[in-house]
Amino acid sequence: MSRSPTRNANASSRSSAIRLPSSSRRNEAPTLCREFNEASQSSLRGAERDEAILEQARNSGLLRFARNDENRQVTRRILLLAGTSEARALAARIAAEGGYDAVASLAGRTSAPASLALPTRVGGFGGVEGLKRYLEAERITHVIDATHPFAAQISSNARLASAALGLPLIVFAREAWRPGADDNWSVVADNAAAAKALGETPRRVFLTIGRQGVANFRAAPQHDYLLRVIEPPAADDLPPSCEVFSARGPFTRDDEIALMRKKRIEIVVSKNSGGALTYAKIEAARALGLPVVMIEPPARDGVAVLHDLDAVMALLAS
Repeated sequence: MSRSPTRNANASSRSSAIRLPSSSRRNEAPTLCREFNEASQSSLRGAERDEAILEQARNSGLLRFARNDENRQVTRRILLLAGTSEARALAARIAAEGGYDAVASLAGRTSAPASLALPTRVGGFGGVEGLKRYLEAERITHVIDATHPFAAQISSNARLASAALGLPLIVFAREAWRPGADDNWSVVADNAAAAKALGETPRRVFLTIGRQGVANFRAAPQHDYLLRVIEPPAADDLPPSCEVFSARGPFTRDDEIALMRKKRIEIVVSKNSGGALTYAKIEAARALGLPVVMIEPPARDGVAVLHDLDAVMALLAS
């Protein structure tokens, strides 16, 4: 039976400042960023991969790089791109440990987001160029992308802007779910493919994809949909037969089983968001023997990905 993801801790000593390398070494920053990012392509998983990334970052000297005067001590100035429970936990840890000058950023797509333990800005940056200007103006030394696995645009912008300025980019993400022997998944690339995967025969569908992308299911109007969201989408985006209800998790396995039984659900559509917070719906579908159309997240090519909070903190402190 498949289990929800677990986390292993990797501890490391902490310090509150970065010692800067020589000016010639600073000029190597883009190359060092590439070396650091290539560690994420390792076949290792979980804690072993996180430790390999940490070791490569330490050996490359990347985390000693900062654009400033030679031999000067500077406090780490962090931009945390937030929007997930993992980002909230990381913000709380950064605030509690001290020694960091950090600001969090939210996209502003929900009207009442959960609060963060760091000063928080809300709204976009204006694309890659706008983000570059912000990073330079705020003298950011480290960028952490802890956005939702499906927030492809801001993740891409963060990767491009960080690389252009030679800044370390750390991606802190949930580990994706993997099907177990008792799961019945159809894995697809996007919402449009998910709508097609439902087939021609009318079914009662539980949509757990949020409000973005729901318009794709208008192409499959033969089904009856149950859409669970935090905030409702525009009425024009909904398929013809769609019941919408607002609820914010986390939900338990028993909650999800009761809901699916009550609504006579026949198939579940889910994003592979990973982590434990929303895994109960997958456990419920398994318990009820229901098929799941699983939408895979966009690939995070060319960036180092960590799944453990302690590993992120160790990397910052290296």
